[in-house]
Amino acid sequence: MSKGNDTKEHNSDNTEHSESNIRPSIAIRMIRHAESKNNEVYRKARQIFKGGTPDFDVDGWNEYVDKHRSADPGISSTGVKQAEMLREYLVPHLDNQSSHPVRIITSPMRRTMETILPTLQNLKGDAQIIVNGLYFESEGCHIKDQPLPGMNQYEIREFLSSATASQPPSFVGFDEDPTMGWYSYGTGPETRSQSENRAAAFYTWLCDYLDLQLESHDVDEDLFDAGVTLDDEQHEHDGDKLSPKMRRRRTAVLVGHGDFMSLVLKRIVTGFGHSVENDGVPHRSAFVHFNTGITELEYFGKGRFLLMQSNSVPHLKNDLSLMTGGSLKDGWAYLIPSDRNVLYTEVTSTFADEHEKHVLEQVNALKNLYLDNGKRGSFLQRRGSSMSEMIEDRKENDASIMADVDAGAEMIFVVKRGLQVAGSVSFDEDKGIMSDMVVRPSSKDGSIEVDLIKAVTKHALKMNKNEIFAVVSHKNRVFFQKQNFTPVQGSTFDLYKLVLNESSAL
Repeated sequence: MSKGNDTKEHNSDNTEHSESNIRPSIAIRMIRHAESKNNEVYRKARQIFKGGTPDFDVDGWNEYVDKHRSADPGISSTGVKQAEMLREYLVPHLDNQSSHPVRIITSPMRRTMETILPTLQNLKGDAQIIVNGLYFESEGCHIKDQPLPGMNQYEIREFLSSATASQPPSFVGFDEDPTMGWYSYGTGPETRSQSENRAAAFYTWLCDYLDLQLESHDVDEDLFDAGVTLDDEQHEHDGDKLSPKMRRRRTAVLVGHGDFMSLVLKRIVTGFGHSVENDGVPHRSAFVHFNTGITELEYFGKGRFLLMQSNSVPHLKNDLSLMTGGSLKDGWAYLIPSDRNVLYTEVTSTFADEHEKHVLEQVNALKNLYLDNGKRGSFLQRRGSSMSEMIEDRKENDASIMADVDAGAEMIFVVKRGLQVAGSVSFDEDKGIMSDMVVRPSSKDGSIEVDLIKAVTKHALKMNKNEIFAVVSHKNRVFFQKQNFTPVQGSTFDLYKLVLNESSAL
């Protein structure tokens, strides 16, 4: 048995990662479609009308796009070449290393089916084709904001009839009436919120579909722990994607679209913790794929994925003329929300153990990075000690400062800009002591610290406190003095006091 992972397998408190456990998985290949005729239209429009520059001709852009854009386009001449080169790679990969039938899950849009069809026409083994009506690109099927129904089940069956699959394609998410197109219920371009909701639904469906596959792992020979190398497999190399393997694996190939794949991948990477930050606005992170870019994952059941490789294009053989659709010049920056949608300020407060986990994680990261705990420093300014020692020393330091403070009374005040924590401060309600004020360096205009003090002051006034205290450092002593805090005489550490009145929280 071989193991190439340096992460801890010997945690005595966590036996679930023991080498004795078998971890069967399904190989996942998520593939973006080849360049579509619409991709080509937008690429040319960007060049002609100077998109993204101060000289952008918006009227010319709109006129050109309205004239040339299709609701459900096929692939361009470049896309045809990409699809053929994808076939040259996928056919030996799937015939030699995947069990059959290969599971093919495709969007109902023409460009995805045209992308995978050359592969389906040349597979020696069988394929099980699922056309999923939830897997179409964001915004749906429309022309000049008017919805079109898209292809129906009969039309799709005919389109895919030349595939070597022994069974016709099955359909998920379509109307019971096979004459109804996959976008028959569309009322126009899909909104961002609708795309996010659909991505959540597709992600849930995908996990359930794969979980049902894994249920038979103790019976089916193609479901096994691919992390184990048998004696007869010593000559095999995991980086070789084309040569025959002794054991062929259960494999699912998903053929989809750049933006919607990104929405699904964000849920795959974050598990069940993904949330939409602002309704109707793109998230602050995204995945980008070239046309026919391949992302490889492993699925271990119950929503557990490993992302093995993202946006690889080995089949394009470094032909730069075919590497389309995956750069900033292809307009991907439009997925990044504007400052006004993510930099609005919100102050929240609750007891330390009641904050959301992602908030506490950011607060702890800021403390570890930027708070100097004396003897050991911080993660960024260490003083000759290991990280684990530094964490332990921080705990000791906190304990010495707040020795007689009831931990259950500690509150954490947080200033957030969207989901990003910009700064925080701890506050002990019983003693009225603020400590561990920390602010991102990129946010240091003074407003975050002021917002934190105002929020603590307002809370303290509601509790009928006459004064609050702050544990200060040499870095923020001047700031607290400017906020009318004065030193407490005889204190064993830098403790400052603020006398409260009704104007303190203004």
